[in-house]
Amino acid sequence: MTDRRGEIVEVRGTDGEPPYLVRFEDGHAGLVYPGPDCIVEHRPGEEQR
Repeated sequence: MTDRRGEIVEVRGTDGEPPYLVRFEDGHAGLVYPGPDCIVEHRPGEEQR
């Protein structure tokens, strides 16, 4: 599987937990339940909403 990048646009779980609604670089969006090989990073300078 190839690496993909996206932005979490909505948290659907409780207390910040998955699933996350993610908008990917190619424009499509989908629900993501991150597995052990997934990396979720905060971008420097971004506020948590």
